[in-house]
Amino acid sequence: MEPKEFSINDVVEMKKAHPCGTNRWKVIRMGMDIRIKCEGCGHSVLIPRRDFARKMKKILVKHDE
Repeated sequence: MEPKEFSINDVVEMKKAHPCGTNRWKVIRMGMDIRIKCEGCGHSVLIPRRDFARKMKKILVKHDE
């Protein structure tokens, strides 16, 4: 399995939708843990990097620097 390459400010799709109904999340912090923010309601969640890589489905919008 290849590692998924993601960076800060990328918009990703997770395998499970948020209870608000949106499945778009923006990566707002990276480190040992990844903080993602729901694009629908603005709720943010802190997830360990390993769990995030496993639960992420695909990158929807790649942030270019």
